[in-house]
Amino acid sequence: MRSGLLLPLALALWVSVSWAATRTPYQQILHHSRLRGRHQGPNVCAVLKLMGTNQKYLPNCKMWYHRKICGKSTMITYECCPGYEEVPGEKGCPAALPLSNLYETLGIVGASTTQLYSASSNLSAEITGPGSYTIFAPTNEAWASLPAEMLDSLVSNVNIELLNALRYHMVNKRVLTDDLKHGTTLPSMYQNIDVQIHHYPNGIVTVNCARLLEADHHATNGVVHLIDKVISTTTNSILQIVELEDTLETLRTAVAAAGLDSLLESEGQFTLLAPTNEAFKKIPPETLTRILGDPEALKDLLSNHILKTAMCAEAIIAGLSMETLEGNMLDVGCNGDELTLNGRPIIANKDVIATNGVIHFVNELLIPDSAKTLLELGQDSDVSKAMDLFRRAGLSSHLTGNERLTVLAPINSFFTDQTPTPGRNVLRDHIIKEQLSSKYLFHGQKLETLSGKQLRVFVYRNTLCIENACIAAHDKRGRFGTLFSMEKLVTPPLGTVMDVLKADDRFSTLVAAIQSAGLTETLNRPRSFTVFAPTNEAFRAMPQGELNKLMGNAKELASILKYHIGDEILVSGAVGAVVRMKTLQGDKLEVSTKNHIVNVNKEPVAEADIMATNGVIYAMNTVLQPPASRPNERSDEPADPALEIFKQASALSKISHRNVRLAPVYSRLLARMKH
Repeated sequence: MRSGLLLPLALALWVSVSWAATRTPYQQILHHSRLRGRHQGPNVCAVLKLMGTNQKYLPNCKMWYHRKICGKSTMITYECCPGYEEVPGEKGCPAALPLSNLYETLGIVGASTTQLYSASSNLSAEITGPGSYTIFAPTNEAWASLPAEMLDSLVSNVNIELLNALRYHMVNKRVLTDDLKHGTTLPSMYQNIDVQIHHYPNGIVTVNCARLLEADHHATNGVVHLIDKVISTTTNSILQIVELEDTLETLRTAVAAAGLDSLLESEGQFTLLAPTNEAFKKIPPETLTRILGDPEALKDLLSNHILKTAMCAEAIIAGLSMETLEGNMLDVGCNGDELTLNGRPIIANKDVIATNGVIHFVNELLIPDSAKTLLELGQDSDVSKAMDLFRRAGLSSHLTGNERLTVLAPINSFFTDQTPTPGRNVLRDHIIKEQLSSKYLFHGQKLETLSGKQLRVFVYRNTLCIENACIAAHDKRGRFGTLFSMEKLVTPPLGTVMDVLKADDRFSTLVAAIQSAGLTETLNRPRSFTVFAPTNEAFRAMPQGELNKLMGNAKELASILKYHIGDEILVSGAVGAVVRMKTLQGDKLEVSTKNHIVNVNKEPVAEADIMATNGVIYAMNTVLQPPASRPNERSDEPADPALEIFKQASALSKISHRNVRLAPVYSRLLARMKH
């Protein structure tokens, strides 16, 4: 019986999922609108209306819960879904609209101005007769919003201008929203000039960037789609519009110099964010001259203004990321009636339709990192303080020229009032003599600086470090150089572990202990060590008798010292919650961070990341004790059998209270203890 019920349920679920997967985005938002309006009665759609306007939108799930469109508040209204009407005294919209010819349907759906103009231009004779047509009918408000001179031109010549304009809104076949595929064109009934169709993932459908407001109103001889604009014919490609527009003169020169002419006149659907002449004037003249004189940088610049798909302004109702031909992602959004790019309202004129896409005029240049110098990469960024230090140290020529370099720039938060100003030589250690990408760095790689020093790369599970400093953000790759944002200044190693310890007076006792234990040669070898180095203060803190005993026993001293030496390099930036590090002695140390302080076996480190050619040193004010040497943790004493039996008996006693079957076992253990 149960299996008999499960099969129909599974089949129904499969059919439901399959149907949902095949619905177009417009059908999905229409379905969602029906769901939200069903409590009002049959065939009622919930609609979001922009406050203070007549603009309405069928909501998707995200819009419904946010209740905002382009940052503006909305109110919920309920109206009959397309194709239905109210019946007096009944709930909802139970009746289907009467099926009539296209001319009468225009009146039924509220496109009375389009209906009037159809009559005055004698188009009504055609759309009342036999045939199958699609009309993209502008609303009454759309006609009223036309410039007065354009509207006068149309209505003063109804038999030619107005008729041609109306026929451009028609297709010589029935086309429903299912057939309005993204990026396709349909030949209009005016000289077969195409209209462009875009069907976006958010459910918005546009015709020449005019939004479909109400779709799929069926008629006996076709279908009517209500749109929010009067659309105009276009026969020019993006390139031709650029060539004809006076405000794009500089762009026209740049396109020719970059060799992008063929792309902008080719078939396809692009969005050109066209910088105006004023946009080019806003950047420093030397920067403009440099880019215009560098074909590769110029091509990258212009490619960053071309989106891979046509994006009409009407389709942008919230923020989204779009990829440019350059490969960068732009945040395209809206704020009220304004379109924004990367959060800035820099679009001056929108939705200029071309045969191969759409153009939006922008009044600022979108310069990609790939067209910038190292100095430009760092300006107005999280490493601006470091870039200013490079400039003041007289290193600007390296940051603005065509050398292939990588700059290791500490982030601004590293610098405080107490941070010493690094000198020119220190800053030269932060410039690598090749252009790198962090994703190609590998563990143990050696990098040569301008000063000739070698820096090592350390790759950890979640961190990438160069010597003591870890990379804090994604690298920025410029025209000739790459910028790595580092968490702090890089400290190149100046000698082996033993060299560093000998040069620091804090470790004189440790150095003597290392020599006495015969570990000097080990710490001079070209291996990788992490040394948690007890300072003189740490040794003085030990009881004198214990210290004397330790120093007098070379074997025990070597064991203790080896417990302070890890067999790999671990810089502080790579320490997560807890890292267990194997030591040369064999046991493991627990290294952790809390409140930006490194702790070893829960003992705080006095100073971290003292770099050596064969390791890294942490100064410790405590001598660490291996587990076997800690009080109450010694394992070199023989076990007491009676004590072990007692421990077992105690454990079993607790269990036996819960399980009567174990009581005899407990009794026998007690008997053994007495014996």
